[in-house]
Amino acid sequence: MESSQTALAPLGSTPSPPGPEPARGTADEWPWWTAPAALVGGLLLAAVAGLVVDLPAALFGVDITATHLPGWLELMDTVVQDAAFVGAAVLFAGVGARAVRAWQFGLRPPRLRWRQTALLILALLVAFLIFSEIWAELLEVHTKEKLLEQLGAGEGTVLLLLSAVLTCVIAPCCEEFLFRGFIYRALCNWRGPWPAAILTGLVFGGIHAGSAPAVDLVPLGALGFGLCLLYRRTGSLYPCIAAHSLNNSLAFGAIENWGWQIPVLMVAALALIALLVRGLQRVGAITPPPAPTAPAAVVSTA
Repeated sequence: MESSQTALAPLGSTPSPPGPEPARGTADEWPWWTAPAALVGGLLLAAVAGLVVDLPAALFGVDITATHLPGWLELMDTVVQDAAFVGAAVLFAGVGARAVRAWQFGLRPPRLRWRQTALLILALLVAFLIFSEIWAELLEVHTKEKLLEQLGAGEGTVLLLLSAVLTCVIAPCCEEFLFRGFIYRALCNWRGPWPAAILTGLVFGGIHAGSAPAVDLVPLGALGFGLCLLYRRTGSLYPCIAAHSLNNSLAFGAIENWGWQIPVLMVAALALIALLVRGLQRVGAITPPPAPTAPAAVVSTA
């Protein structure tokens, strides 16, 4: 991040001389303990939100059991749970009456050129795919995710399209907002970027238990670690959201045994994310960061 807080330097680089003090309420001031608090709070909010959706459905006679949930209801549960992740991040970012702005979570243009940023995204995805394939071969296990089956993607075109939007648009935005935008940044204030990236990656992999096969949790943890490095290198959450969306689109298409539809899904998902960001900008939910405060000039007298 730049502007009123010190710009994030690449990992391993020599830090530049300190600039102006960060404005009150920036990510540099988030206490480290708010990271686990936001994670637990997000999970609790998600559970409560799920009950708010499921209980009325049960009262109206929808067949809900411990092992069965209609696809459309699973979709609604997942949407409100993702929204709970965002709500928890915003809530704990405001601890101590701190000002909360979207740019503090990284919703700002990357400091690198878009071409460089695109190459970093591509490198991350290629590295993740190679690691995932090697991991699967070592364990001699090849499985498919359960999430699309739970969401009812095979029950009709409408549910399939809604599942694609949820998996490739909503989930990447909400998960990145919580994990990279808040948890990683808060943990950086504890022991620095490397431990923060490792812990965030481990939690990111673990949070997918139940929706992804157990064998995939380690590669997902590695992806979470890589997304933290991408965020630190670019100073922006947008490349992380794009990489997450592209990976989910590829996985979605592979599970559905798609061919040419996969690149179409990738482009469509990125376009919807861009439209969502543009809409949030127009209503003032995403605003530009304030301009850096210039240091006061030193006046010398003879």
